[in-house]
Amino acid sequence: MEPRNHTDAPEFFLLGLADDPELQPLFFILFLSMFLVTILGNLLIILTVISDSHLHTPMYFFLSNLSFTDICLSTTTIPKMLMIIQAQNQSVTYAGCLTQSYFVLAFVCLENFLLAIMAYDRYVAICQPLRYMLTMNSCFCGLLILFSLFISIVDPLLHSLMVLRLTFCTNLEIPLFFCDVVQLIKLACSDTLINNILIYCASSIFGGIPVCGIIFSYTKILFSVLRMPSVGAKYKAFSTCGSHLSIVFLFYGTGFGVYISSTLANSSVNTAVASVMYTVVPQMLNPFIYSLRNRDMKGVLIKLISRIPSLL
Repeated sequence: MEPRNHTDAPEFFLLGLADDPELQPLFFILFLSMFLVTILGNLLIILTVISDSHLHTPMYFFLSNLSFTDICLSTTTIPKMLMIIQAQNQSVTYAGCLTQSYFVLAFVCLENFLLAIMAYDRYVAICQPLRYMLTMNSCFCGLLILFSLFISIVDPLLHSLMVLRLTFCTNLEIPLFFCDVVQLIKLACSDTLINNILIYCASSIFGGIPVCGIIFSYTKILFSVLRMPSVGAKYKAFSTCGSHLSIVFLFYGTGFGVYISSTLANSSVNTAVASVMYTVVPQMLNPFIYSLRNRDMKGVLIKLISRIPSLL
């Protein structure tokens, strides 16, 4: 294949989920519905936390940040997919593809850190309840968010700068509905050894440390709960962790599924479906998981919804 430098402004082609024109309207309606549900659901979570002073706690502060991240991640991927379906044009400019891959990686990285922070918050609340307010003070919580945001900005920026040094071939098809930095590296004709080393190192550090933190936190929580003499106390402790655990399994479970699919799948459709399960479905279901499993959120949410007709 003939190499082509990025200065020639190559175009990438997002293969999406299906080439059948008859299925495109169905996918458009499906993705549009999922996008609206994701935006409205997470926005409602944020408004619920802001509107009630009883929810101004570290747990709900982190939850509102998670909802905001879900909104941003969905906005980064789904609208472009809808534009491609509507215009019947799968091409994406080099600058547009690189920009989208940056923001996708940034928000995925931020969500990864937020889930680890929320696990640590539950660990302190259950295992060290007397020190909870002292440990999880507003200054410390703010620093955790700022540190996560800093890493989530710098890490994707480094990957994007390393992609700029690559040259690309003429076959620039991406088997997803959005641009991904890993897929961009696979399409390069030049040497990608440094890029791959950077990907593996960053994934091991910025992915492995939060996952290990979540496992450590819930291991400590499990042993602490099992030592509780009261059945009611055990139920209350598990119920406070249930929503977060559901989101953790959904996020990392679908992410692991994407990795397995990209390794074993022989078709671009399977890879694209796996990417949807990772970047769309968890963000859409998060508000339902927290609003349905959390008694405090459910009560405030009902009050907020009941006040909407009077404001119209």
